[in-house]
Amino acid sequence: MASTEVDDPESLKALAVFLLRHHSSDLRSIILARDSLLHYPLHIQFAELMNDDPPRAHLLFSQPLQYLRLFDSAAFLAQRAILEEFGWVNASVKESVHVRINISGSPLEFPETFPSIGRVRVKHHGILLTLKGTVIRSGGIKMIEGERKYECRKCKHIFKVYPELETRNAILLPSSCPPRFKCAGTNFQLVEDSIIRHDYQEIKIQESVQVLGVGAIPRSIPVILQDDLVDIVKAGDDIIVTGILTAKWSSDLKDVRCDLDPVLIANHVRRTNELRSDMDIPDEVIMKFKQFWSDFKDTPLKGRNAILRGICPQVFGLFTVKLAVALTLIGGVQHVDASGTKVRGESHLLLVGDPGTGKSQFLKFAAKLSNRSVITTGFGSTSAGLTVTAVKDGGEWMLEAGALVLADGGLCCIDEFNSMREHDRATIHEAMEQQTISIAKAGLVTTLNTRTIVFGATNPKGHYDPGQSLSVNTTLSGPLLSRFDIVLVLLDTKNPEWDAVVSSHILAEPEESENGKRDENLANIWPLPLLRRYIHFVKGYFKPVLTKEAEKVISSYYQLQRRSATHNAARTTVRMLESLIRLAQAHARLMFRNEVTRLDAITAILCIESSMTTSAIVDSVGNALHSNFTENPDQEYAKQERLILEKLSSIDEFPDIISIHGSITG
Repeated sequence: MASTEVDDPESLKALAVFLLRHHSSDLRSIILARDSLLHYPLHIQFAELMNDDPPRAHLLFSQPLQYLRLFDSAAFLAQRAILEEFGWVNASVKESVHVRINISGSPLEFPETFPSIGRVRVKHHGILLTLKGTVIRSGGIKMIEGERKYECRKCKHIFKVYPELETRNAILLPSSCPPRFKCAGTNFQLVEDSIIRHDYQEIKIQESVQVLGVGAIPRSIPVILQDDLVDIVKAGDDIIVTGILTAKWSSDLKDVRCDLDPVLIANHVRRTNELRSDMDIPDEVIMKFKQFWSDFKDTPLKGRNAILRGICPQVFGLFTVKLAVALTLIGGVQHVDASGTKVRGESHLLLVGDPGTGKSQFLKFAAKLSNRSVITTGFGSTSAGLTVTAVKDGGEWMLEAGALVLADGGLCCIDEFNSMREHDRATIHEAMEQQTISIAKAGLVTTLNTRTIVFGATNPKGHYDPGQSLSVNTTLSGPLLSRFDIVLVLLDTKNPEWDAVVSSHILAEPEESENGKRDENLANIWPLPLLRRYIHFVKGYFKPVLTKEAEKVISSYYQLQRRSATHNAARTTVRMLESLIRLAQAHARLMFRNEVTRLDAITAILCIESSMTTSAIVDSVGNALHSNFTENPDQEYAKQERLILEKLSSIDEFPDIISIHGSITG
């Protein structure tokens, strides 16, 4: 039977008094709003209601369908009371006010009423239930009938009837007139213009992989959003939904058993990835950062190396890779010119290396450092899975977000990059440079944003041949390679000294963990939570600008590479110049500065150099795999700077270099 309105005048009055006592300011702003047709949410804390009126809080929990409607009616009464009290002229009582129940900080956060999606059972039917998950599909916005009024022809009483979701929103009339009127009439007529319609959207949420047990497959459940909740979430968002669990008959297909599918009618939706992306960084942590850099004022590179040691600490050495990961995650500044053309700020990184060189370790660690990340492997990824899939749902086509769209504003890690099929790899081209994905599938023509950092790892084809170009060794096309800012080649050359140091580092790790956690000495190594906050802070706080001398260094290096780049033409395009600028800006951010100096430009060149295996101008860079943290990085840098500027034949333009070099050698 279709549900009619609940009749409890005492509770109605009590709820109206509660709203007037705790939410009068919210109600006043709703009354003074101009648009009377809009839907207005009124957010109530369940913990507040429990303290104020425990019996009614329990009724709201056990019979949410009836008491949420009662709460909406109470909001209407409370508005009327406020309007009568103040007597405003240009204000009106809004009929479409929806009470939204926020359960955070209340007993409803316990597992019994806050289960994982895979543990939803029949016992949860009809109570106020909270579920947490990631939106994997969001449907189109439709219109649905919400309620209509009928009049009893015998006693002329008018009552509301609500459609039942179980019976596909069919409205079933009561068998007789509501009992309190004692007329027992069975003949009703529809009141003209009494049908109220709602905005309606179906989304699908899936439980996050982090909370799954061993060998479990993530489950999903459809969620129905109505009125003001419509269109506030998109695919890829992590959300917490409070609502009422009900069931819906599955579509009647031939030779298919008809089942009741669980569905959650949402009352309150909270996005948790907003909290993650707008990471809360307390003032004392910012002071800690500033203090750290004031301590290392004279030896800034030593301070930078202390930060880099915190990246993937279980992997010994690999200084160049750790620097590249940090610069990629921090990224440069997006540039938009007068015509509206965008030059991306995100950097992309590709690790090419022999087996056992720690590529996947860096991928996993980078995903931990980023606020929003998706990890996928090339072998199991198709073009549709990376970009967007068109799926048919209930007779209409919908779009389901793939890995690159889900990672919008974050990081997309693709392991085993070379095992992707050629035409699947081509779909990444637009996503990496233009940062959009244009699709035309099943009559859906649209463009989606993919402002994401792509972090790839791949093995070389057979044995890496230094004599051949990078595209031959990796079987990746030139256009794709040119889109990566840094391509690092990690070759596992047999070096006895290096092997001895690495093995002693690996064997010493268990002893360190037994001796207790490392101390919070930032001059030595940074812990992961602080590193995450630091990267997030410098990305949002600093917008570095290039100085004249940095421009000069970058420009002359680019020109030199263009002249000598016959062997590796795929890498030395204009994109390389943009990459140098991005990396220099990222290094300035890493060094806690708002201007790009010569130091940042030289570091960006050193990063690019280590990926230029064939056309390198600095021979002393060596294998990225065997790059270690030096004792005196500032002195080491001075030597490298002199070497690079000599190669660029611009040392005459920087006379201070000669004096620095003289003081180091002398």
